[in-house]
Amino acid sequence: MSDASLPALQPPQPGALYVVATPIGHLGDLSPRAAHLLRECDAVACEDTRVTRGLLAHAGSQRPLLSYHDYKEEAQAAALVEKLRAGQSIALVSDAGTPNVSDPGFRIVRACRRAGLTVIPVPGPSALLAALCASGLPTNGFLFAGFLPPKTSARKTFLTKYRDFEYTLVLYESCHRIAKFADDIVEVLGPGRVVAIAREVTKKFETFLVGPAGEVRAKLAGDNLRGEFTVVIAPADYEL
Repeated sequence: MSDASLPALQPPQPGALYVVATPIGHLGDLSPRAAHLLRECDAVACEDTRVTRGLLAHAGSQRPLLSYHDYKEEAQAAALVEKLRAGQSIALVSDAGTPNVSDPGFRIVRACRRAGLTVIPVPGPSALLAALCASGLPTNGFLFAGFLPPKTSARKTFLTKYRDFEYTLVLYESCHRIAKFADDIVEVLGPGRVVAIAREVTKKFETFLVGPAGEVRAKLAGDNLRGEFTVVIAPADYEL
């Protein structure tokens, strides 16, 4: 497709909330449309102003930042709605990836929908889709469960419930619990269940461990466990 066939980037709509996906690691993944909106919207609503300032510098933007946090999102959503009602355009971003996907933002979007305001998605990077598509595990259907509760018993309950689920499971896990979660998978689903554990997707030390859960757990034990992890679990009948 030639550049001439691409639609021109339009000015932001007054009173519209743009849900903008941002890079999960590699800044080159910021789309031209996303960069344009970060430069042109009246304001950018973000989780951490320190993180987003770096992104705005990369995009060549000097737009004002409006911070929102998970624990104050309800009140901050009301304030953003008033700004939108006054005709401002706002780009909603998370620290990395797509807002609302295991990140704050849901309450803001819900408040806008309830108020009858325009909400426009600007798709882009997503750790769960990147890990799933590069895992080699089935992609015809999947269940994304985000972060499981931190307790071992809760993780085992989840794995037991979905032991015979016919589609692929995708989850996030922290570096502090990834080794224990791998143990839980082997214990509940068995050492032969095919899994993929992706670390630091799109970043310098991106790593994919793919294979039977027992083998992946053994490799994980000797690997660097720092960073962010996405876990992909194949259906019980799947073989590599």
